[in-house]
Amino acid sequence: MERVALYLQDSHDLRDGLDCVRYAESQGFEAVWQAESRLVRDAIVPMAAYAAVTERIKVGSAVINNWSRNIGLLASTFLTLDDLAPNRIVCGIGAWWDPLAKNVGIERKKPLTAMRETVTVLRRLLNLERVTFGGEFIHVNGIELDVVHGRREPRNVPILIGATGDQMMELAGEIADGVVLNYCVPPEHNDRAMELLESGAKKSGRRLEEIDRPQLIVCSVDEEHDKAIEASKMLLCQYLAQQPHIAKASGVSQDVVAEIQSILGWPATKEQINKARHLVPDDLVLRITASGTPDEARAKVQEYIRRGCTSPILYPAGGNMKLLIDTFQGKAESL
Repeated sequence: MERVALYLQDSHDLRDGLDCVRYAESQGFEAVWQAESRLVRDAIVPMAAYAAVTERIKVGSAVINNWSRNIGLLASTFLTLDDLAPNRIVCGIGAWWDPLAKNVGIERKKPLTAMRETVTVLRRLLNLERVTFGGEFIHVNGIELDVVHGRREPRNVPILIGATGDQMMELAGEIADGVVLNYCVPPEHNDRAMELLESGAKKSGRRLEEIDRPQLIVCSVDEEHDKAIEASKMLLCQYLAQQPHIAKASGVSQDVVAEIQSILGWPATKEQINKARHLVPDDLVLRITASGTPDEARAKVQEYIRRGCTSPILYPAGGNMKLLIDTFQGKAESL
């Protein structure tokens, strides 16, 4: 199968992103995934733009959160995207993270229950069912997607959970169409994830093979090894400081994280990132990213595939986007 995907966040001009997506499609990439994490770029608007300028490539969210959109709005949003690109839209959804959620007034209590309710009701609404549901977080009474003009048919929108922790990983195996495996983890981190996904899948009478497992992978490609490493350091120091769940999963020393946090503000400036990047060790970059020359990057991505990733979602850490796309070309045999 030709399953290689591109991940876009906020480091590029949005219109340049459209060109990147069109080029990735021309080179056989299966999907493009748009981030929505910090308070910087909404995922839905870019997804609609990508869908509008392409014909084949799938367009996914990696990931939106299940707290900030009402369940009716969430369902109608993905119905609308599917109207724009039928059978090409994927909903990647996660439980968000603190301190960001707390700082905008959201208390992330019982995240497993909240996610279960979200996935359950969202799936039923996209199936064009009339739904009454009384949960702890979602309360709806006789609602349905009110399609009068357009396709009055169930929508094929896979729902994948962005999971990092053990319990959310197992829940993804139980109730979702798949999981978006996180970045900034070493390949061997996937071993535990596969066990948890399989355990969850068994609860719903499924096998691990039925659970899609795309994985975000920070990827920096340059003909010069050292340049690729430095580009990844710029990205890693920001993520390790601002997203503690990723730092924990990466196995990074808390002393290193604390020192980086002492330099970076919120939001972090380029000057602060430049000042802190030297604190990220080279061996950490090589352990938790696919960084280096084209051959080195391909070899590292292959390690994630061997550990259960079904589709690498390549997160450009910087440098030449065209070179990154050309390095992989959307072909499994190139890996």
